[in-house]
Amino acid sequence: MVKTNEDLLVEIGVVGEVAPVRLSGTPYRISPDGEPIILPGTGGITYNVRVGDPAGGWAADHVEPGVSVQSRDRDGSRNANAGLNVLACVGNPALVVSGDAKGGRGVVTGKHGGVEHVLVDFPTSVLDKLVTGDRILVRARGLGLALPDFPEIRIFNLDPGFLQKMGLRIRGGKPVVPVARVIPAGVMGSGLGVSHCYSGDYDIQMSDEEAVSEHGLDKLRLGDIVAITDADHRFGRSVRRGALAVGVVVHTECVMSGHGPGVTTLMAASRESLEFEISAGANIAKYLRIGRARKDKRAAGK
Repeated sequence: MVKTNEDLLVEIGVVGEVAPVRLSGTPYRISPDGEPIILPGTGGITYNVRVGDPAGGWAADHVEPGVSVQSRDRDGSRNANAGLNVLACVGNPALVVSGDAKGGRGVVTGKHGGVEHVLVDFPTSVLDKLVTGDRILVRARGLGLALPDFPEIRIFNLDPGFLQKMGLRIRGGKPVVPVARVIPAGVMGSGLGVSHCYSGDYDIQMSDEEAVSEHGLDKLRLGDIVAITDADHRFGRSVRRGALAVGVVVHTECVMSGHGPGVTTLMAASRESLEFEISAGANIAKYLRIGRARKDKRAAGK
C-alpha cells in the first residue's frame, strides 16, 4: 500500500438533493456536422446507464450514470452546491436520508462541471424508490489527500480508500497507476482553462473519427481510469509537454462540438514522477463492485 496522509483528513457530511433533469428553453444541441439534435441529457435518475457501461453509443447527450445530486441555498446562491462539489470525492459513501429510499447506500462516482452535479451509484433496489428532491448525504473525505513520499504528485477528488483499491504500486522508485486507456491532450475539449480541478470534469472530443480509432476512444467505459498525456492539471487545466493527468470517465458521449465523455481529475504530476500501465480492468465499477459489477441481476444487465 502506498503511504498517504489519510489519518490527517477531515470527514465532513455534505448534503444534496436528487437533481431534476435539465433542458434549456431551446433544447436543440448542434453537432460538429451542423445537425440539430434533441436527446436526454443531464440530471435525474438514470436507470439503465451505469458505471461499467460504454461511454459512447447511446442516444444521449452528457447523460450522467446513476443519480445526479446538487445542493441549493435558500438565498439563491450557489455556495452550498460549491461545497458539495468540492468536498465530495470519488469513492465516498453516500446515504439516502429522506423519502421512500431512506437508508439506501451508494458511492460517489464522479463530478460533472457546468451543471455542477455530484454523481452517485446506488443499487437498483434504491434507484427504484428514489425521486427528484430526495436528500443524499455524502460523507466527504479526501480533500487534502497527499502522498508524503511523493509530494510532487497532486491528488484531487479521491477518497483514500478508493486510492488504495486502484492498484497504485511503486516500480523503480516511482508510483505506477493502472489505466484502461491513454488519451492525448490534443483531443481534450470542454473544461480546458478552468482555475482548479477540485470539481468538474474535462471532455474527450469524439468528432475526429481517425483519433477515435487510433486511441480506442470508442471502447471507453463509464468509470474507466484513464491517463491524459501532456495535460497539466496541477493548477487548473492546461496543455504542457511531459505532464500527466489521471482521471475517471464520469458521463456519456455528447453532441456538441468540443464535448464528449467527461473525465474528473484524480491525479496530476509529470511523467518523471508518475507512470501508468495499461489494465483493461481499471474501472471504478470493478474496483468497488458497483454499477454493472453489482451482484443484483438488474444492475448487472441480466
